[in-house]
Amino acid sequence: MNLTNKTALITGSNRGIGRGIALEMARAGADVVINYNSHKDEADSVAEEVAEIGRRALVCQADVSKRADVDRMVASALEEFGKIDICVCNAASTIRKPFIELTTEDFEWVMGVSCTSVFNTSQACAKEMVKRGAGGAILVISSVMGAIPFSKSVAYNTCKAGINHMANTIADELISDRIRVNVIEPGWIDTPGERRFTSEEVIYDAASQLPWGRMGKIEEIGKAAVFLCSDDAEYITAANLRVDGGFCLPCNKLNKSY
Repeated sequence: MNLTNKTALITGSNRGIGRGIALEMARAGADVVINYNSHKDEADSVAEEVAEIGRRALVCQADVSKRADVDRMVASALEEFGKIDICVCNAASTIRKPFIELTTEDFEWVMGVSCTSVFNTSQACAKEMVKRGAGGAILVISSVMGAIPFSKSVAYNTCKAGINHMANTIADELISDRIRVNVIEPGWIDTPGERRFTSEEVIYDAASQLPWGRMGKIEEIGKAAVFLCSDDAEYITAANLRVDGGFCLPCNKLNKSY
């Protein structure tokens, strides 16, 4: 899988899955736009790793729930690299509360970060891809929670289900421009975000009970992302790739009970 001479813009790439995607795309030959909203030190650290790999990196602060920020970031990317070949919509966050306690403000905040951001970023990049006329790849990082009604995550679950359908609709509209749009649904991945809700001990005890015996690694999502955005996947669009180590196997618990 080769991304030489490609430029990839990856939202939320200062940490977690986004960081894994940025580094794997750099290893495959791409120059990368590293986006962050807060924690600039983490974004700079990713940029340093990209430079050590031998690729160029541009660090861009942008709240991707805000269109003006996204447009500014895309303009900076074009000024630095002259083009955007790959757009990865990865930025997301959640608020875990019981449905009865979730406020309208909570719901709208999660919707902005985890859903509106996908519209903003994919459209801004797609406009430039269409204008350039050389095709491109858009990748949406969703979640298995788009299909699983995970408790206390109604806003996040709704966003992930919504961006799956959003991606398929965009794929349909952009196919004549040779812009491919695909989705990755990660399962339980080892990221800093998991530590917001529970302890290290609880995480690793639960992880050992997963079908594959562990959480997924950010590098594993990164490698899947490289494939879907590479020319090796030229005939793949409107696809949903689940990378979850069997998390969603419907009979897993039932099978173990016999």
